[in-house]
Amino acid sequence: MKSNTLIDAVFINPSIGNNYQSLKSKYTAIEPPTWSLLLAQSMRNFGFNVSIIDANAENISEEEVYDRIQLLKPRLIVFVVYGQNVNAGTTNMEGAVILSKFFKKKNKNLNISFVGSYVQALPIKALTEEESIDFVFTNEGVYALKNILSLKNFEISNLKEVDGIAFRENEKIIQNKPEIVVPNERMDLDLPGYAWDLLPYKENPLDLYRSPMWHAEYDEDKRSPYAALHSSLGCQFKCSFCMINLINRNDDEDIGVSTHYNKMRFWSPEFIIKEFEKLIKMGVKTIRITDEMFLLNPKYYLPLCKKLAELNIDDSLRMWAYSRIDTVKNPDVLSIVRKAGIKWLCLGIESGDKKVRLEVAKGKFEDVDVRKIINQVHNADIDVMANYMYGLPGDDKETIKKTFELSLELCTSGWNTYPAMALPGSLLYKQGVENGIEMPKSYSGYSFHAYDTICLPTEKLKPWEILKLRDDAFVNYHSDPKFLDRIKKRFGYKAFENVKKMSKIKLTRKIVEDNLDA
Repeated sequence: MKSNTLIDAVFINPSIGNNYQSLKSKYTAIEPPTWSLLLAQSMRNFGFNVSIIDANAENISEEEVYDRIQLLKPRLIVFVVYGQNVNAGTTNMEGAVILSKFFKKKNKNLNISFVGSYVQALPIKALTEEESIDFVFTNEGVYALKNILSLKNFEISNLKEVDGIAFRENEKIIQNKPEIVVPNERMDLDLPGYAWDLLPYKENPLDLYRSPMWHAEYDEDKRSPYAALHSSLGCQFKCSFCMINLINRNDDEDIGVSTHYNKMRFWSPEFIIKEFEKLIKMGVKTIRITDEMFLLNPKYYLPLCKKLAELNIDDSLRMWAYSRIDTVKNPDVLSIVRKAGIKWLCLGIESGDKKVRLEVAKGKFEDVDVRKIINQVHNADIDVMANYMYGLPGDDKETIKKTFELSLELCTSGWNTYPAMALPGSLLYKQGVENGIEMPKSYSGYSFHAYDTICLPTEKLKPWEILKLRDDAFVNYHSDPKFLDRIKKRFGYKAFENVKKMSKIKLTRKIVEDNLDA
């Protein structure tokens, strides 16, 4: 099925823009473009010629990206607009749209498509508002992309025959019927790993990528080279604030809602361990396991951890993974996880108020003793990145204070708190639209760290109050003597000093400034 042109598709990872303000220059991670890598490898497996341009990692201008497009002459440009944070598929639309508009201004005949959580959630809205996009994929896009690239050309009459896309015909937006996602039994075959060799690098593979500071034990020298990969896709739960299951979308509603597509798919442990082996051979030891729920199904994670332990004889792997708070209760499992080189677990605690936590998670949690669980993880020589959320339904100043006090008591080596956001694709977004709640007017407004961030209100708190509470808590936690003492003992003086420098950076928020000045 190879075409006669040099490149069938080029996958573009756009710049993240200014979504992180002053944190961007040093403290934010530079993540490998996971879905660009997966789609590129899949399309190569189907016989197509592909390439990747990572504008974010290389920090290159619109003109430089366009020059490469001119050189490659691809039949199709695919903007892959995801990111490792749940909101990134929306916030990264800003850089992607700026670049696609630049391309169309240079050459209106370029064929430009988008895949990512924002266009999966709102395909009609995206095509209506962004004229530089020719068509979008309405779920993960593997089979739709394969079928698109099999076309002789991308005329409207041909696009009408491809399931799983939406496109523009004159002034009308047409959304075709859904395409299936890769079935579990074909994961190893139709999503056969990562096209690592297509990524840019300076001196060694993956050296343009860097982990979050905490993952590297707050040591700059440990952040690169860095990689991230999945052993599973999706999540079986229905949290109202989350939108990650949009990759599984199988309907044609105007607004996709992630909780309708809760589903998990797994690569076999035998297959995915080969990806870890590739990375280790390339000298990569700092690795993120991107699964939404890594420690959920022992049928998959236990064999994988045992195989990883065989690769981690010298304990040089530095990995982290997500887990539910109620699936890390078994000390024997934690011992296996630690031997595998997983030195951090990211746990979604969400709220210090049990009522708030259970309401928003809708069956995600058993009623567990959070303090006991954290102690067990620490006793297994595993550090915790604790995730909390401010501004969940039912939150007020007292429940948020309770959440912060719990976080101080738990004193985990990593601390992260997001303001509750009605992310496109989440149930909260659809409910917010239906109830007339003010939504951000820009893509960056959905960022957790941007100047123009607008989060959700609660019955008792306004968005600006929630943002201020969150930003103050970040500084207060990372300046807390008990926490700093833990960092010094756990990771050393250098890490201790780096945390103190990081905590001095303060974000500016427009809605906070406007209300404090009023």
